[in-house]
Amino acid sequence: IDDPVVRHLLSSLLPAMARPSDASSLFLDHVALALTAHLAHTYGGVVSCGSRRGGLAPHLERRAKERMTADLREDLSLAGLAAECGLSARHFARAFRQSTGLAPHRWIVEHRIERARNLLASREMSLSDVALACGFADQSHFTRCFAARVGMSPGAWRRMHAASGQTMADENPTTDALA
Repeated sequence: IDDPVVRHLLSSLLPAMARPSDASSLFLDHVALALTAHLAHTYGGVVSCGSRRGGLAPHLERRAKERMTADLREDLSLAGLAAECGLSARHFARAFRQSTGLAPHRWIVEHRIERARNLLASREMSLSDVALACGFADQSHFTRCFAARVGMSPGAWRRMHAASGQTMADENPTTDALA
C-alpha cells in the first residue's frame, strides 16, 4: 500500500535520523503521535468522535507554556510535558492544540522564532549564537525555520530592520501573545 500520509510523515523524520543528537524529542513525539492517529483511523477503523469540547484548563496551559519557554534550548518530550500536567501524551497534545490552535512542537517553534527576532533586532549576537540561544540545532536549522515563518533569512531580516530602524515592538505589538 502506498500511503502518502505515512510516506510524508516518515520523510519528515529523515533529517532527524541523519543527525539523531540534534533531533527534538517534542518533534519526534509529534510525528509519532500523528503516525499512530493516522494508522488507527485509516487502517484500524478507529472513528474520531469529533467532539471539540475541552482543551487545557487555564492553569495547565500556563504551566505547559512556562515549562516550554523556561529554557528554549532544552529538549522537551511530549510525555514529559503531559506528565507535568497529569495527562497522557495523546490527551495533552490534543488539548494543547485545542487551547492554543497549535500543536506543542509548532507552538515552541513559533515562540523560538519570536525570541530570535528580538535577539536579531539588538544586533549584539551573531546569527549562530542567536540560533543556539533560541534552541535551534544549528544556524542552518534556524535559517530554514526562520525563513519558512518570516519569509526571509535571519540575516536579511536583521539588515532590513537595521536599515529601517524598526523595532520588534513597532512591527508586532502582540509579541507576548505567544508567551
